[in-house]
Amino acid sequence: MKVSVLGCGRWGSFIAWYQATVLKNEVISWGPEGDYSYEILKNTGRNEYVTLDKNITLTCDLRLALESADVIIISISSQGLRGFMQRITAFNVKDKPFVLCMKGIEVDTGKRLSEVLTESGISPDKIAVWVGPGHIQAFTQGIPNCMVIDSASESLKRSLADSFKSNLIRFYYGNDLIGTEIGAAAKNVLGIAAGVLDGSGYVSLKGPLMARGANEVGRLIAALGGKFQSAYGLAHLGDYETTLFSEYSHNRKYGEMMAHGTKFEKLAEGVMTAKAMKKLGDKYGVDLPLTSAVYEACFLSRVFESGDGAKHCMEIILKLFERSTKSEF
Repeated sequence: MKVSVLGCGRWGSFIAWYQATVLKNEVISWGPEGDYSYEILKNTGRNEYVTLDKNITLTCDLRLALESADVIIISISSQGLRGFMQRITAFNVKDKPFVLCMKGIEVDTGKRLSEVLTESGISPDKIAVWVGPGHIQAFTQGIPNCMVIDSASESLKRSLADSFKSNLIRFYYGNDLIGTEIGAAAKNVLGIAAGVLDGSGYVSLKGPLMARGANEVGRLIAALGGKFQSAYGLAHLGDYETTLFSEYSHNRKYGEMMAHGTKFEKLAEGVMTAKAMKKLGDKYGVDLPLTSAVYEACFLSRVFESGDGAKHCMEIILKLFERSTKSEF
């Protein structure tokens, strides 16, 4: 199988490594010329996570990457997807399957990422998403994990999951594309909240955060037409360990540093996802208290200006304790 991975940052470079090293597929890893991640791989043949396999061709030629592929995997920042698709659809790609190996919600529209592809002219039966728990640092040490592939097309998700499985990644067939995408994106928002608790010294609240977070996300999924229980699957609750507890989690680290009044400079998708989810909650009338707290901390507070980030973060969190008493379920 010939696989092209578009995006050679942290996760994109791992996916290329996995496809080539573990699955022995012929891989093209694409990145834009001049991009930091691409230039590092071009100049050294490696980054801080992986070393390029001999089965990987690194290129900045988008036409080559698209026209050579049997399967096209995209792993870029979620907010840049729509603009990137304008470049992609300039080529003859409508018959090729696309796999989104990325998590987020388009902030301007509230659209799921598969919807962005559909609106860009890709047929829904050619679109799949690949999400779930796992850190590159663990995978490259041979530590296995479980993930999920979902699609509106039953045949596509089954063929991809069966083709991509190995002793390193056990795949499951997803059965709720809405829930899979929203759950995968939303776990990054909860990751920021967990980091705030870590940075503020309230680690014991991470248990309630997990329980109430999954419930909150399930309600949003249901309002959008998905299945409430999807919030308890691999895409969301199953990814909590790698997002709410791991030292490698960018979103948890973002929240931890925010509590210290400093900014984490690497990509934390949960920031813009919190904004997108807040809009969806308002639109569909879904109460999202945890999401709203993260949104307030990221966009409305003086956390980064005050010099006392923990105080401001905890003022926001403690507002949740002032809410009226409710039934748990």
